[in-house]
Amino acid sequence: MTDVTVLGGGIIGMTAAIRLQQRGARVTVVCAAGTLETVSAVAAAVWYPTHTDPEPRVRRWVERSYAEFLGQAEAGVPGVLLRRTRMLVRADPPWWAPPGTTTTAHDLRFTAPLTEMDRYLPWLHDRIVASGGRFVRRRVEDPAELLDRSAAVVNATGLAAPDPDLYPVRGQLVLVTNPGLDESIRDEDNPAGITYVHPRRRDTVLGGTFEPDRTDLEPDPRQRAAIIDRCTALVPELRGARVLGDRVGLRPARRGGPRVEAVDGPDGRIVHAYGHGGAGMTMSWGCADEVADLVLG
Repeated sequence: MTDVTVLGGGIIGMTAAIRLQQRGARVTVVCAAGTLETVSAVAAAVWYPTHTDPEPRVRRWVERSYAEFLGQAEAGVPGVLLRRTRMLVRADPPWWAPPGTTTTAHDLRFTAPLTEMDRYLPWLHDRIVASGGRFVRRRVEDPAELLDRSAAVVNATGLAAPDPDLYPVRGQLVLVTNPGLDESIRDEDNPAGITYVHPRRRDTVLGGTFEPDRTDLEPDPRQRAAIIDRCTALVPELRGARVLGDRVGLRPARRGGPRVEAVDGPDGRIVHAYGHGGAGMTMSWGCADEVADLVLG
């Protein structure tokens, strides 16, 4: 049995760990923060290839992830929902339209998976443990440090990876009560700012912001007001919805797109998997398939 260490406990690291286990590896996940302290826990976590280029590998990742989430929703996996989705089209239609998409001159309509991360991430964690995996709380500066105990290391550390092409993209969203909505609506190219409304079981996610190289994590009251105004203009039923809180996170974006590649050294193989920006959930399971291929061959 191959011993593999996965460095990073967000959705990229944990989905890779599960795929490796499914292919017979013995996995240890090393992470500096708890499962619900990662940037993945802050994400709106809706399948949507935002700010991605139509590279063949990205297309493969998002398609495989879409199929995986559909199957998980059907199986009743905690935190996985399917939402009817309407996306306003202000420019050219996107390259990634999923199966069953209908298109008009003004919008796209399709079904999008959504994950409630406060339920989904613990499910991933428990699944890894139930399959014999271990979690170790430890901060590691260099993934190569872990090769003394593993044949391979998966570096899924996001913004913590030492890569000059990485940069943070700040995102703020607002949580409000759900006034009875069951359809997601998105206006990605709104001139006033990216706008989306994603109803969940217990609340509704309103967004958002996309701010490269801004790193503060305190909610901005002016942005909160602007987000609510844009979302209420898009969905008037939100008027009067009670604000439950704000969420702020730093997306791990990368010039040139995500880095998913193997590097062999004298002590073993490191497979890098980071830089997914705001589409980590959207690429997660497809990327995990490729990581497992790179680790195990």
